Amino acid sequence: MDSLETSGLPLIPRRSRPLSRYAGLKPGTTTVLQRWLAGWLRRSWLVLVLLSLWEIAPQAGWIDSTFLPPLSDVLAAGWGLALNGQLYDNVTASLFRMLSGFAIAVVLIIPLGLAIGRYARLGEACNQLIEVLRNTAPLALLPVFILLLGIGEVAKVTMVFYSCAWPLLLNTIAAVKQVDPLLIKSGRTMGATPVQLFTRVILPAASPTIFVGIRLASASAVLVLVASEMVGAKAGLGYMIIYDQYSFLIPQMYFGILAITAIGLLLNYTLEAIEGRATRWKAPQGNV
Repeated sequence: MDSLETSGLPLIPRRSRPLSRYAGLKPGTTTVLQRWLAGWLRRSWLVLVLLSLWEIAPQAGWIDSTFLPPLSDVLAAGWGLALNGQLYDNVTASLFRMLSGFAIAVVLIIPLGLAIGRYARLGEACNQLIEVLRNTAPLALLPVFILLLGIGEVAKVTMVFYSCAWPLLLNTIAAVKQVDPLLIKSGRTMGATPVQLFTRVILPAASPTIFVGIRLASASAVLVLVASEMVGAKAGLGYMIIYDQYSFLIPQMYFGILAITAIGLLLNYTLEAIEGRATRWKAPQGNV
């Protein structure tokens, strides 16, 4: 380099290579990742602050670490559960019960809600029964389900199904009733058959509110599942949490809570993605 400078030859500046070339990524991918990371940090900074406080407070002596261990200890305990297979067994047991009850509710309750919302006479016939059952808390019926169905998988799946049914049913009925009558009138004017009117007008217009019910039902499924596993189960995250509490395995208990939270978030994000694809016709919020 010194010889080039002394010879008077101009130095050609070396163009810097983008980070994506060193990482083996396509050009432009790094920018997309940076934008996604910046957006995620902007939305999640309060969560990161809370997790940082969780780590710092027990170590600084602000909180007794016996009852609230640092986050690093909780994650280390979770890693130990993953290595010995307990985490996998409990997560798979909970996922099977939750997804089974949730899927059965979606398949059976949404068509029922569409029918009740569409046909006024059917709605009048079912209204009183719906009001009585939906105001009966699922957790209050837990002993009844155990007495009738035992402590096996059927009782837990039925509990999840029951808790999911009412958010799904009520939101589906409301979605059908709230469809703009002008849309239905326009469809009839254009010669749409009853089946076409339902599939191409009513169902698309009602789908955003139906998805609200689906997401509420998923939250109810997680809540009721954990409660049912705490009462009568030999596997599952709810069972793991209550067992670790009784055994004073506090880090494992907190990790079980984190695992349930992660499953709930993952299910919610998945449903949001499905909703976005199913309602692509809908204008984004904030647009006029």
